[in-house]
Parts: sequence; structure tokens; C-alpha cells
Amino acid sequence: MSKVTHIDSMPVSTALPVDLDEAVHRCLVAGFDGTTAVPDTLKRLVDRGLGGVILFTRNVRDAEQVRRLTDTLRALRPDLLVGIDNEGGGIGHLVDAGAPDVPGCYALGVADDPDLTARCADALAGHLATLGITASYAPVADVQRHPDNPIVRTRSFGTDPELVSRHVRAWIAATEARGIASCAKHFPGHGGTVTDSHHEMAVDPRPYDELDLAPFRAAIAAGVPMLMSAHVVFPELDANRPATLSRRILGDLLRQDLGYEGVLVSDALEMKAIADRYGEAAGARIALAAGADQVIVAVPDLEVTLSCRDTVLGALRSGVLPEERVEEAAGRVRRLAERYATPAPEVAAWDAGAGLDAARRAVRSRGGAAPVRGAHVVDLFPPPHPALNWGGEDLLSELRAVDPTAAGTSVAGEPADPAALVDGIVRVSRRAPLVVATCDAGLHPWQRHLRDALLARRPDAVRVATGLPEDDGLCSYGRGRVNLRALAEALAGA
Repeated sequence: MSKVTHIDSMPVSTALPVDLDEAVHRCLVAGFDGTTAVPDTLKRLVDRGLGGVILFTRNVRDAEQVRRLTDTLRALRPDLLVGIDNEGGGIGHLVDAGAPDVPGCYALGVADDPDLTARCADALAGHLATLGITASYAPVADVQRHPDNPIVRTRSFGTDPELVSRHVRAWIAATEARGIASCAKHFPGHGGTVTDSHHEMAVDPRPYDELDLAPFRAAIAAGVPMLMSAHVVFPELDANRPATLSRRILGDLLRQDLGYEGVLVSDALEMKAIADRYGEAAGARIALAAGADQVIVAVPDLEVTLSCRDTVLGALRSGVLPEERVEEAAGRVRRLAERYATPAPEVAAWDAGAGLDAARRAVRSRGGAAPVRGAHVVDLFPPPHPALNWGGEDLLSELRAVDPTAAGTSVAGEPADPAALVDGIVRVSRRAPLVVATCDAGLHPWQRHLRDALLARRPDAVRVATGLPEDDGLCSYGRGRVNLRALAEALAGA
């Protein structure tokens, strides 16, 4: 394989002016490996003006370590933005750093108390501030529109655009009060698709007047400093390109029609919707030309970031990408950094009980399920999404915390021998009350088949849903730790 040559090593005569080179780097957000040392390649990127880094579970060992890491990064460049996905409800990367337990957005929408949503958002933002992280890629402003949507679901505040809007406003205001930059995502909405753009291109066929733009309008009115684009094709807006790469959507719709003046950041370019069809490097060039201000390259392989950077530099030198477009984008990022890059010197305490309070208020019962003690719980759920963190939460652990006589089985992913598993569960549970929990069984046929086989043998079983509601039984509207704890309390009558 031939060695890749990056712009760093090219002759000086081909280099761009220093200020334009710095502007290009401002438009990049990079992921990286490591919990203590900063890779030399990342140091060089930061030295040339890198706009931001994004942290993941791979960068987190504990709270003290994360703060040392963010201090080390800012020692390289004080105006470097340090961000992370921090939605709550198990969607986050700071479990080992003591992240506050809050339910996912859907449970907050079910409780429908914007003040309670603000308390939860404040807890998450306060924790970020103690770690030196000042950009949060949240809240999710998508409306959970299509019942078969595989990626939004309980990450959304709900199915009603007005409900989603009021909770988006509450989240943004609470985050802003902590001096943390929030980011409403994924513009102009990912909730109407039946495809996860992490895996392939997603399409939303609805006409313009049926799109769920209200939450994004609300976010803009609330002064949200960042918006994130969706890797979704909207044929009625632009039949040829996904929103992240579409000038019609980012320029005409977002900038002109909606009047947004903040920083527009792309979703991660290595997601297959972009990487498989365009490649990350071409995706970076096209996104910036279309109106994005920053592009995220979340993979830790910094060669991918360098390739994106080099492609943008080359496009500038050839005139394919106008200098004024990059300068405009970099200017927005500089203003964002001036406002948010420096962590607050002191961080006030937050309400540590807000999350459990919200989760308890969200639990709903269909069909009047009575409390049970000493139950055998069967917790069925899909394996963790590769792009989202999972802290190992399961219903059995939370139930045993409130009812030590409980027992059970956790099944994360389709079992090799479902029939044998059903036989074993029926045999072991004997005369104990049986609880069968599923998580979005409509999307995962193996869960539905296991549930139905168990109910055929034990029609007295209590049904539970840890995702969106499924027929009768209890529903937690999420699988965050506090969602499962509140569900366990309801099951046990605690």
C-alpha cells in the first residue's frame, strides 16, 4: 500500500495563507483514542487551529481523569471546543465519570413537565461543567413520527411537535444557564425514516408541509448555539443529496427561511449514509460547500480526519470550494468558542434526584398490572447500538435492588436456541410470578417470538415494555438506569 502524503509535508509554495489554513481546521471536530496522552497528530491539528474534539466512552475512565484530559487539551489551545453526546437515558459516554442518572427524552415528554426537563438537563450540564466539557450534542429535536423508526424512538421527547418543542426549549435554556453549548439535532428531522443512517442512507418521503420543523424553529428561537444536520434524504426538498450535503436544505431552508445564524455541525461523517456513498473526505468538502460550519469525524483514526482536512484544503486551492464559505464558517466557530470554550471556574450543585423523579412520573400501566414480589423477570433487549453508549443496565439488577427475592434472566440479543431458553425459563421460574420485558419487540422479531412463546406457557405473566409501549402492561419509555429503577419499583410495589 502506498504511503498517504498529507498537506503538512507538501512544499511551502502550495500552502494556503496561514489564516485560511487555520479557518479550515476550525471547521473540523475530531475524535481520538486515549484517556491521558494526546496523540501527536491531534496536537498538530490543534496547533493549526482545530475547532473541536468529541469525546467517547473510549476517552473516559473516571471523572478526575476526564478533567485532566480536558485541561491538557485546552493547554494546547485555550479556545478548543470539547464536546460529547450527552442525551441522558443511557445515551451518553460518562457512566464511569459519575454522570447523573436521568431518563431519556421520551420519558420526560410523558411526564410533560418542562421544569422537570430543565432540572434533568441542568444536572447533565452541571456535570459536564465539572469535567471541563463545554459542548453537548443534545437535545434531540426529532419527532418520533414513524412507528418503525429504528434510531430515534425514546431519544425523542415524543410524537407531538408542540410537546417536543416545549421540552427542547426547556433543555436549551437550562444548558445555556450552565455556560454549556447545546446542539439541537438532527435537522430537519430523523423521526420520519425507517432506516438508521448509521447503517445506510435514510429517506423521509414526506412533503415540506408535513415535516416536523416546529422543534427546530423553537430551538432557534431559544437561541440554540448549534444545530446538527441529518444524513437523511428529503426528496421533496432535494432529491439528490442528504440534508448534510444539501445547499437547498442547509442554505435555503435553514439559513434563509428559518433564519438560523449559529453553528451548523454535521453528524459524524463516518456514518455509512455518507461514508459508503460519498466517502468521508468528499463528504467534508460537500458539507462545507452546502453550508455546514463544522464537520465531525468521530472515529479515533486521525488519518480519516487528515484526509478530510486535505480534501478541503485541496478544494480551496483549486477554487472548487470558495474561500469566503470557509471563512464564514470559521468565523461562526470562533464566536462559538469565545462564548463557550472556557469552563466555568465554579460549578453550582445540581438536583441529583431529578432523574429518578422524572422516571417515576413517566411509568405507565396499561391493563392494570398489579405489583408482584419474588418474581422471575425475563429482560429481552437488543444488543447495544455501536454508536451509542450502554452502561450495562438491566431490569433484573434494578428489581433485585428493591426486591431481593426476585430472580431472572437477561437476554441481550437473539439467543442461539430460543426453544431451549423458553423451556429453561418455564422450568426455573416454576410457581414464581413471571415478568416478561421487551424493548421495541416490533423491530426485533426474536423478542416477539420469545415473548409469545413464554406467554403461551405462562399466560399469567406480567408484560413490560422498556422502549415504546407495546399493548398491555407496564412501560418505562426508556432503558436508562433510572427508567429501569422506576419500573422495578412499580413492579415490586416499592
